[in-house]
Amino acid sequence: MNVIVSNKYQTLLGTLNIDVIKTINGEFSVQDLVNQFSNFFYNKMIIDVTAIKGYEDVNTMRELSMNFEMDKIILLLDDSARVNSPNYLSQLVSVGIYNFTRSVEAIPFLIENPNSYKDVASYQNFNNPMGPMKMNDVSITQNVRIEQRVIGFKNITEHAGATTLIYMLKKALQRAYKVKAIEINNTDFEYFNDPTLESADFMNASFQISNNSEADVILVDLNDGPESLCTEVVYIIEPGIIKLNKLIRSDRKIFDKLRNKRIILNKSVLNENDIKDFEYESGSRVFFNIPYLDEKLDNNVKINEFLIALGFARLNDDNTNYCNYSDFIK
Repeated sequence: MNVIVSNKYQTLLGTLNIDVIKTINGEFSVQDLVNQFSNFFYNKMIIDVTAIKGYEDVNTMRELSMNFEMDKIILLLDDSARVNSPNYLSQLVSVGIYNFTRSVEAIPFLIENPNSYKDVASYQNFNNPMGPMKMNDVSITQNVRIEQRVIGFKNITEHAGATTLIYMLKKALQRAYKVKAIEINNTDFEYFNDPTLESADFMNASFQISNNSEADVILVDLNDGPESLCTEVVYIIEPGIIKLNKLIRSDRKIFDKLRNKRIILNKSVLNENDIKDFEYESGSRVFFNIPYLDEKLDNNVKINEFLIALGFARLNDDNTNYCNYSDFIK
C-alpha cells in the first residue's frame, strides 16, 4: 500500500490507479513528515514536491533524503523554472534522490521500477551544473522530451466539444506556456481564424509532434487518430440524456473501457449531486465538470481551474505574460 502527500497537485494525484493506505494534503516540513511516518509501514510514498515547505532549497531536499529511504520516495515535481533547472535536478541526484518526474502517468512505472543512479546519472553535470539539461525520464511517446506534455482530447459522445475546448485551452495556456495545438484528420480549426492552429493527417501530426520540442505543451484533437501519439489523454463526454443513451446503445461496455481514465464532462448542466449519480451509475470517476462556456472570452475562470487541475500551476501566477507559439517556432 502507498502513501500520497499532496498540495497543489492533489486533484491530479487523485487520479492515480494505485493502492493507497493514507493521504495527507497541505504543506509540511520534513520533520512533520518524519513525525507522521517514522513508524508507519508503506510501500511507496508519492510526494507532491509543493507539499514540502522550502522545497526549492536543495538543503531541504537533502534533509528529506537523510530521513527517508529514498528508494521508497517518488517526487512529483512542479513546473517552476527553479525546480526544473539543470542545477536543481543535478543536486537532487547528488543527495540521493533518484525517483522524480513531472508526469503523473510515470508514477505507476516508478512504483514498480524505481530508478538507480545509472538511470539518472545524465542529470548530473559535475563540470557545469548550469549547462544543458538532459531529460531521460519515463516517457510514453518517443521523441518527446519528458517535460513536454502532449495531451490528447477524444470525444466519447458525439460532438462533445473537443475542438472548441482545445481552442479555449490554448488561449489560456499562452499566458504562461509555449503551446501548440494540432487536430488530426479534420479541418475544423480553420473556422477559428487562428493561423497557429494546425490541421494534419496522422503521419504529418506525428511529424509535427516529434519536431516541436520548443513547445511546453501540445494539445491534440485526436478524432480517430491513435492515442499513442500522446503522453496523456482526456476523454470528453457531453452528459445529455440523448447523447448518453446513444453512447451506451452503440457500446454497452464503454464505461468499462473508460474505467480509471481521465473523464471530463463538457457542455454540462450537471450539479454536484447529478455528478455523483452519474459516477455511481456509470461506475466511473469524473475528473472535471465544464459547463457551457463562451469561447470568445480571453480569460475564462473555469478553463483556468481545469488547467490548474491538470497540473499547469503557472496559471496561478497573476504576473504571467502572454506569448504566442509563433514567437518561438522555427
